[in-house]
Parts: sequence; structure tokens; C-alpha cells
Amino acid sequence: MEIVQANGGCGAEVRGVDLNALSDEQVEAVADAQAEHGVVFFRGQQLTPNGQLAAAQRFGAINVNRFFTPVPEQPQVAIVLKEPQHETNVGGKWHTDHSYDQAPALGSMLYALEVPRRGGDTLFASMYRAFEALSPALRKTLAGLRAVHSSRHVFGRQGYFAASGDERYGNAQRATQDAVHPIIIRHPRSDRPALYVNPGFTVRIEGWTAEESQPLLDYLYRIAARPEHTCRFRWQVGSVAFWDNRATWHYALNDYPEERRLMHRVTVDGGELAAYSTSQGT
Repeated sequence: MEIVQANGGCGAEVRGVDLNALSDEQVEAVADAQAEHGVVFFRGQQLTPNGQLAAAQRFGAINVNRFFTPVPEQPQVAIVLKEPQHETNVGGKWHTDHSYDQAPALGSMLYALEVPRRGGDTLFASMYRAFEALSPALRKTLAGLRAVHSSRHVFGRQGYFAASGDERYGNAQRATQDAVHPIIIRHPRSDRPALYVNPGFTVRIEGWTAEESQPLLDYLYRIAARPEHTCRFRWQVGSVAFWDNRATWHYALNDYPEERRLMHRVTVDGGELAAYSTSQGT
């Protein structure tokens, strides 16, 4: 097995590995690389839904997404699909999966079955790099703050997808999740500080109004999405991206009109997040 750092601000490619036959040592090495680089990539994989599920289970229990359509033969695997008639795609905005849960997901494993002739790349951004780009004074301020995350405005009855009538999403009545997390977390595996807010699901800073919160959140979002903090993954059939939701954002580009893109996603469960303290070092 070889781990090669990707070009850009995050990511690494794992070579010489078959996700259907991971050894215990390879699982630990992949988990370490994911925690260090934020996202790991694999090429040339051949995964059935059950095979992908089994590979993801090597890294933890499975978090079944409430809102995505599952694969018919395996309900723990979600379909991520854009058909030629769809104007919007899944994940077409910077976000972090499941930050609205009290115990957010560890990571998501996305497997490419059909890709467009061109386009359809995914961007990732390092929240380690975002933290490092902040001034020491702002780090200290943020270390004492927490943010509110919610699924309601995205997946709920009055949310974006229900209003648009998009058939790829369901269970709007189950979008009742609100969670509060530290704005600066200490990553549970790498022990590094990371920014933990995102444009998709963060709604305000705890104790502040949404109007008061937005200028600071927008500033943090601009810092996080700087090009030098990001990497870009070009998909091929058989490619896998396995990202760490505690250390990265991701953004699926919607630049392939009237083409089909089909992925399968499995999400690995995580735990509650601990705050980073500036007294622990920078």
C-alpha cells in the first residue's frame, strides 16, 4: 500500500489497496491518512452495494441517511444521482455531512458507477488549514463559541428540497435535527484543531441572532474556501472518495448539463465533538 499526498490543500491517494479485502493494518493506515489529509481517494475499485457497505463497516458503525433514496437491494447504501433532466445536483454547495446530528458522522464513502464525459468533479476543503489561517486573537475568540446546526431548512417540510419537489429526497417529516457543536473542535483521531461550521447546515452562533451571526460566519466561510485550502478530485468509474466530515468540507460541481452521474454513498457514524482549547496549543 502507498499513500500519495494530493496536489492542493488536502487529500491523499491510497494505492495498491482492494477495498473488498482490507487487512487490519490497512484499515488503520487508511484511517490515519484520512484523519491527517481530510480525504482519501482510491482508483479502480469494484464494489457491489454489499461490498461497499462491508468496506465502510471496517471503519465504524453505519449511519443510514434519513433523506436519500436507498439502493433497492441494500437499504444502508444511499443513491447519489443526477439524471439528464435534473437542473440541480446532490451536494452542490460547500457543506459537511450530518453536522446537524448531535453525534456527527465520522465520514462518507462515495463510489462512482457512472460519470459524465466531462465535469462532475468534487472539491474538498481542509478545515485544519482554515483554522491555521485565522489570527491568534480570532482563534481564541472562536474557541469559546458554539454554533447551531440544523437539517430543517434543507430537508424539512418547508426546506429547500421539499419546496423544489425533488423526487431524490424523502422523509421531510423526519428533518427535526438541531445540534450545537464547538466552532473549533479537536479532531478525535489526529488531535488537531479544525474549524467546524459550514454553509450548508450551520444556522447561527449559539446565543446570537442569525443576523448577528451571519457576518462572522460568512468571513469564516471565505477563509475556509480559499483555493490554497482545497483539492479537486476528478472521478472515474470505480473511483472512491472517503472523506472525514470533522476535517473537511466538500462541494460537488454541477457542470455537466444533460448528462448522468450515479454514485453510491455509505456514511460511517461518529461521536460527539470536543472543543479545542487555546491553552492546549496552536
